[in-house]
Amino acid sequence: MTLEAPASAAPTLEKRRGRLRHLAKTAGLETQLAVVGLSGISVHVLDDNFFQPEPGSSAADHLISGLVPFAVLAGAAISYRWLRPGLRATIALVLGVLGIVIGGSEAAYYAPKEGLSGDDYTGLVAVAGGVLLLGLAAATLWRTRRRDDGIAWRYPRRVLLGVAGALAAFFLIFPFALSFGFTHIARTTTARGNLGAPYMTVAFDASDGLRLEGWFVPSKNGATVIVFPGKRGTQKHARLLVRHGYGVLVFDRRGEGESEGDPNALGWGFDRDLKGALTFLRSRGDVDPNRIGGLGLSVGGEALLQTAAETTHLKAVVSEGAGARSAREDTVHVSLKKVPELVVSGVMTAGTALFSNRLPPPNLKNLTGKISPTPVFFIYAEQGAGGEDNNPDYYQAAREPKQIWKITTSHTHGLSARPKEYERRVIGFFDRTLLADRKSQ
Repeated sequence: MTLEAPASAAPTLEKRRGRLRHLAKTAGLETQLAVVGLSGISVHVLDDNFFQPEPGSSAADHLISGLVPFAVLAGAAISYRWLRPGLRATIALVLGVLGIVIGGSEAAYYAPKEGLSGDDYTGLVAVAGGVLLLGLAAATLWRTRRRDDGIAWRYPRRVLLGVAGALAAFFLIFPFALSFGFTHIARTTTARGNLGAPYMTVAFDASDGLRLEGWFVPSKNGATVIVFPGKRGTQKHARLLVRHGYGVLVFDRRGEGESEGDPNALGWGFDRDLKGALTFLRSRGDVDPNRIGGLGLSVGGEALLQTAAETTHLKAVVSEGAGARSAREDTVHVSLKKVPELVVSGVMTAGTALFSNRLPPPNLKNLTGKISPTPVFFIYAEQGAGGEDNNPDYYQAAREPKQIWKITTSHTHGLSARPKEYERRVIGFFDRTLLADRKSQ
């Protein structure tokens, strides 16, 4: 017995094949140009992650941040010819914007300070590829725009598409691109500073082996405080402590200045820097290991809270301006009006995880409950940065001894806004926690 396919099946199959051939033919030159643009971005992705990684890191440290974007770019290049014009234009638009960001952000930041170097040159190739993709997207959208629909629906439809595109750009593309900058741009070298006393240049290893560079002022009162993060923005606080006889250690966090590793503006991995700093201080004969405290600003305060929850080597912590490091802290307060913020935070967290090759750090609210018996002092501003209004929640989760202070100022400007009160409160806290028994003798 012979079974024959319905007569209508062959024409339908042939129609689909004909449509695919037509799409491939009309997309020929466009596809070639798209492949050129995508290849330019791919070259920089591979160069940035595998051929010229940051000092102290290797290609093995960048498997996710290198292979995942490369796979997306390669997949777009392979499938581009067979996609509908609208989808081709969308892909070209999105990847074009990301290509410009990925290629140009580092070059634009570092070139005026240090000149072009390393993977900045392939970054310029990625920028050119991104510009080419944007041009293709515009041309494709214009060439394939619909003109066979009614006027009454044509323009409202275009307005709706424009609004949808703007929302996607704000909630998806912008935070994702921002996460790339967070993991690739950091302060450059701080040549010299003013810590209120002569300092010595020191170097030590983070707990994961990265080499970190810093400055150290020996103690006069027997206690030492790590002021974190960085050498530049912490100098005023370091001088305050030095005036009262405290030893001070400031150092460039990973990926910043002369320190090795990849930068991370959200502070992911900074607990490893602090654990290395504690090991370094405890190994010195001029430092009392039972009198080491920490004063952290912004992401430095967040990292100190995590470190204090994970080790007993910190004997007192002042955290000023701690906020949200990822979507985990942004969910401390959830409400309907906060949904847009949570979407942006979620995309930014995912992007940071991708480009940093690491998972987000633990929720600070959960961590603060593990700090006790280390004394902790929370300071936060009324006009603070993102997530800074979580400090009362962090304080509530922490156990004694603890204290909290809300200042009518902006993010980490407590010392500038209320210098006398700041000095009295912070120095008083360290005196009670690090010097109490010494002063009673």
